[in-house]
Amino acid sequence: MRKCLCEIIERLCERHTSPMAVAHDHEHAANDTHDHAHDHQHDDDTHGLRDRLRHLLTPHSHDSAVAVDTALEASDRGIRTLLISFAVLAVTAGGQAVVAALSGSIALLGDTLHNVADALTALPLGLAFWLGRRPPTRRYTYGYGRSEDLAGIVIVVLIAASSALAAYEAVDRLLHPAHVSHLWAVALAAVLGFVGNEVVARYRIRVGRDIGSAALVADGLHARTDGFTSLSVLIGAAGVAIGWHWADPAIGLVITVAILFVLRDAAREVYRRLMDAVDPGLVEQVEQVLRSTEGVMDIGDVRLRWIGHSLRAECQVVVADDLTVVQGHDVAERCEHQLLHDIPRLTAAMVHADPHGHAHELTQHHLSGERISTAEH
Repeated sequence: MRKCLCEIIERLCERHTSPMAVAHDHEHAANDTHDHAHDHQHDDDTHGLRDRLRHLLTPHSHDSAVAVDTALEASDRGIRTLLISFAVLAVTAGGQAVVAALSGSIALLGDTLHNVADALTALPLGLAFWLGRRPPTRRYTYGYGRSEDLAGIVIVVLIAASSALAAYEAVDRLLHPAHVSHLWAVALAAVLGFVGNEVVARYRIRVGRDIGSAALVADGLHARTDGFTSLSVLIGAAGVAIGWHWADPAIGLVITVAILFVLRDAAREVYRRLMDAVDPGLVEQVEQVLRSTEGVMDIGDVRLRWIGHSLRAECQVVVADDLTVVQGHDVAERCEHQLLHDIPRLTAAMVHADPHGHAHELTQHHLSGERISTAEH
């Protein structure tokens, strides 16, 4: 059932494609010949033939405007995800609030508050996506994509607050037992809360991973914690129905522990993004692309970083020492070209070509502490 609901939401999203996405599609259609501002000089060998076949099958443009359009489309998708999630959680919280008022269930009231808090996380994250659309300035030269990481911190704090509130409610119910009526309605409201949160969680996590937004993934994990809380209400209601009045708060404490595990995962995700951590497998993929590029004899440092949901690369390659400046530039540009084709979410790449056998005599002592260690993965 949850899977079907997720598919329905995704199909609704696809029907409402943003104008920017439509414009981007038109641009690809208009560039089927794959024109570039620079000549990439594909040789008539196997590698060049492979590149031309890839161009025919997957027409692509590497103009800076197109890269910006791609990032903006990801922001549009993120904002659309937040709006749909907010609507689903608002309906869920509204239905639970009515049942909580009629039944007098404190646990259900707490679950309703959790859902309201989860819906409100769309505000800082939506603001972050909006800020991320702003162009770079002379002060913020990389743009405002890092605002997503700040929103991720807010979301982690909200998850921690939810776990603390769940623990408080469970302990308070153990110390002050209360009568709960309309148990069947409480059970239905609990199921509604779980299904609504799980649908939103799956949707946010999937879109967050698709567009590379750690904050949206963390927000999806937050929704999942509230789904666990709803399950605790259901199990507690079943316990009360058979006379175990302590069942509701006891299950609430168990779910609080589960929320703490989810909190740990979300905090680790946001922390790694703040510390410019990337998947080591992604670094290996970049290295393989560089080594397979014609004209590259060896590679040096490879650095990747996420800025919001966009990936940037800074790489060093070694080329023959008898190349002209123009020929060395062509090798570096071929590297950038292949990286933009083969690395998901990569919107910018800076490749520096070093002549073989020529070290950085003037700057080596400045960079000696900046070499990347390959021992840690």
